[in-house]
Formats: sequence, structure tokens, C-alpha cells
Amino acid sequence: MVKQVLQIHVGMLVLVVGLGLALLRGAAAAAAGSLKVDTSQDGGGGGGDTISHSLTVVQRLEALLLQGNGSDASLRVETPSADEVKVIQAHSLVLSLHSPVFEEILLSRNGSTLVLKESSDCAAVFDKFIRYLYCGEISLRLDQATPLHKLAAKYQVMGLQQGITQYMIQNLARDSSSGHVAGWYEYALQAGDATLRDSCLQFMAWNLSSVLQSGEWATISSQLLMSLLQRSDLILQSEMELFAALEVWIIQNEPDGLTAENALRSVRYAMMPPRELFRLQTHSTVLARYQESVRDLLYMSYQFHSASPMHMAKFFDVNCSLFMPRNYLSAVWGSPWIISNPSRDDRSTSFQTQLGPSGHDSSKRVTWNAMFSPRWLPVGMRPMYTEAGAMQPTRVDGGRPRIIITPATSSADFAGVNFQKTVLVMAQQQGKVVVKHVYNFHQSTEESGDFLAEADLYRRTSEYLIDSSLFLHIVVKPLYQTLITIKN
Repeated sequence: MVKQVLQIHVGMLVLVVGLGLALLRGAAAAAAGSLKVDTSQDGGGGGGDTISHSLTVVQRLEALLLQGNGSDASLRVETPSADEVKVIQAHSLVLSLHSPVFEEILLSRNGSTLVLKESSDCAAVFDKFIRYLYCGEISLRLDQATPLHKLAAKYQVMGLQQGITQYMIQNLARDSSSGHVAGWYEYALQAGDATLRDSCLQFMAWNLSSVLQSGEWATISSQLLMSLLQRSDLILQSEMELFAALEVWIIQNEPDGLTAENALRSVRYAMMPPRELFRLQTHSTVLARYQESVRDLLYMSYQFHSASPMHMAKFFDVNCSLFMPRNYLSAVWGSPWIISNPSRDDRSTSFQTQLGPSGHDSSKRVTWNAMFSPRWLPVGMRPMYTEAGAMQPTRVDGGRPRIIITPATSSADFAGVNFQKTVLVMAQQQGKVVVKHVYNFHQSTEESGDFLAEADLYRRTSEYLIDSSLFLHIVVKPLYQTLITIKN
């Protein structure tokens, strides 16, 4: 073993000399070309000038890979069926320098050829992977991200693995013919990449309408489907939109009965008006097939719409998910708000929402006043209330952006209802407007603490601004409170 290790290191030493001579020849040839000279030091003290030929060195390394000069390792990449073979002439020093896995393989090899078994998708991009080891850069498409991430993880090239994770996170919004976010989520789940997994799941939850309309929706796994259906922070037009997409998924995938029943029981039927519930029961083939499994939920939903919420809260737990709204973009539950030049002045707007999702409250409206200030004093440094009883923001240099949302009038109808406000902050990514952040609070975004903390609204190129404007959507979620339980 000592002899074998000595042989590999002697071989690497010979390779280093060969590589050094080749790189020196390349640097000398480029000496008359572009130089990068740092003259920030005067040359008379401890500092000095810098002459950089780093680009030339990278070019020479790439040439060594392409031409195979001085190669001492032949990589034979085979697919499981062995019907595809790719041979790459490489250099042990470069492989070992970047990958501890390659270093271990090279130390234990019996000859100059290394046989590597890779899946078809990984074999197709293996030359790109090896080129990264020589050049420190890589170009890729959306469909190449997963196999390159697999290779980086397998051979423990941590810098490339982290770089591709960031590439995938930054390109979640990019258009693709068949969709890619759900596929990346499934891969991240399998690979144990928690950062990528959570980013994909959050993107889908916050931009669910676009996901439901993509070609990828019908192919998602039942595990991902349930992960989405159980979330209260889903952002979409209405619960009816979600049911329609679920119906498509069930028809396309024909899951087992238990999976279909669990999925259908995750729909919040009480968030649908009675007229929509009647239409579902008479027109939905999926609901007709599984109606027995959700009969109790439909019955409770009809009760919810027919009785006073305060009266119903005496008998049932109205804090369960069935009676809890998601983040609906419908005009019934909120309003978009575009603030031009948001760093300049305080702004205000008014809008109306339905008092609650219960049919008993369908004709009742609440008028809300929203106030935005780009520079707002902390709560301990400003007056809390005006004579009219509304909170008044105070602008000051160095303050932080804040929003307060208060009802225009108080009402006895508010008894037993707790209003949660949600502000969706949009951003433009890959040419699409997507939800970038979600802030939940009861009265003021000061409760969330980090509202637009990193937005830098003074910079026109801020990623939080679209055409120099702040794109928001305010959602008001009425939550009924359980009152005294009446025992039989």
C-alpha cells in the first residue's frame, strides 16, 4: 500500500511539472496581452503591484482537458445499461485537488482507466462537471441542474453543489415547458437538501395559482400534494380554484382510495359559498365518487353558513382548519396596493372585505384604512393614538417601513372575530411577478419585526421594486373564536 501511495504521488509530481511547464508557456505567450496591474501601493513600502494572468491560466487548463496533454487518468463513464460510454482524458492532480472522492478512487486504482457508473442524465452532463474542476465555472440549463447537483454531491465538490442549489433557488420562477419546481422539490427531498426543499415548497405555496396551471401539476407526488393541501399560507384566488386543480390531479393519477380521501378531506369546504358547494355536489364526478368520505365536512360547512358564527362557536371548535381561510386573492378578502416611489411620502388607502366567510356574514362589509410610512418611529418613540382613535405613524430619518391596518369603524359584529392581516410583497423574477415575502400581523407590521428590513427602498434597482414601485397585496383573514362549549 505504501508503494502504491508513493507511486501515485510520484505520478502527481510528474504531472505538476508537466502542467507547470504548459502553464508557463501559456503565460509567456500572453505576457504582451491584457495585464491587470494594481498600482494602489507606491512601490516604496511594504506593498507591491499585481500582474494577473489568471484568465490565461484557466484557458490553458481548459486546453489541457480538451487536448488530453499529460493525461494520466482516463475516465470511462458508463450508464447502467452500458449502452452509452463516454471517455474523458483527465489529470489526477486536478481531480484530487477538487474532490476527496476522486482522490480516494485514484489512490486505490489498479490502472490508468477509471470506470464510473452514472445514470443517463448524469452521464450526459459529466463533461460539464469535469470542465468545472478545471475552469471553476459552468454553464447550464434548467434541465441540467439536477444531474449536475447529483454529481457534485456524489463526488463531494461542495462549492459546485452549493452554487447549483443557489442557481435552482434563483430560477424557481423561470418559465419551462413542463415545469421544474416540483421536480426539484422531489429531488431535494431525496437528496436531503433542506435549503432547496424548503425554498421549492415555499415558492409553490406562495405562487400556487401559477403552479396549478403548469404542466407539472398533474405529475406531482401524493406526498407533495398533501404537504401543500395542509398549509394555511397557500396563496391562490379561492378554495374553489384549489378543489378544481385537485379534481384534475385525482382524475389524471387515479390514486388509491385512501390517498384520494385524505386529499379531499384537506379541502376547506366551509370557505366556499353554499352556491359553490351545491354546484360541486351536482357536477363533480370526483366528489360523487368519494362523497361518503367527506359527507361530514360538507354537513358542517352547510351548518357553518346557515348559523350565526357566535352561536356555532358554542358547540363546535371553529379554530380547526376547516373554518380557517387561506390567503385568498379574491377581492372579497383584500386588495392590491401599488405604491409608487415608496421611499418618498406616507401613503394611505381604503378597501372593504366581507366580515367573515360564513354565509351569515356574507352581506356584511368591513371598511379598512391602511397607512404606509417609509420611515416610522418605533412604538415607544411616537404617539400611539390620535383623537379619532386611529394609530398615527410618525416619519423620521432612519425609521423603517411600516404598515398599519385598522377598521374605519367599530361594530358589535366584530365580537368573536379576530382579524389577521397579511401583506404579500411582490417582486419581478425571470420576467414574472411572484410573491417574494409574506408578513402576518394583527394591527401593524411592526409586530412582524422584519417588515421590508432588507428592501432598501431608496435604491431604484432594489429587487423589492417593480418599475420603481412597491407592489403589495393586503389580505384580511377573519378567524372565528371558539366560545363557551355547551355540554350535553
